[in-house]
Amino acid sequence: MTFVIKRIYEPASPRDGIRVLVDRLWPRGIKKADAHVDLWKKEVAPSAGLRIWFSHKPERFAEFRGRYKGELRGNLALRELIQLGRGKLVTLLYAAHDPAVNHAVVLRSVLRSAASKKRAIS
Repeated sequence: MTFVIKRIYEPASPRDGIRVLVDRLWPRGIKKADAHVDLWKKEVAPSAGLRIWFSHKPERFAEFRGRYKGELRGNLALRELIQLGRGKLVTLLYAAHDPAVNHAVVLRSVLRSAASKKRAIS
């Protein structure tokens, strides 16, 4: 199970595996027909309130990470992503400008952690 992240504005590649948009809102300037998105899992994105509070401010990222992880606990869409990634490459697509300060970074770490726990149990 491999999860990677990529901005949706970058060109699609056959090496992306399953492309999953993980933003709550559809990205500006991207036509759905041109996005090459296999699945849109907006339910796994941060809540509107958390997204607005965070506002992609780097100084809020540590607090955002904790709050977002809290929102992900028990999230059915997260479980579906874990299932989807079994034995496959999944590219999590996001629209934020900063590749290091965005929710996809947190989501990928949560998914990787869940995957490693599954392997340790098996």
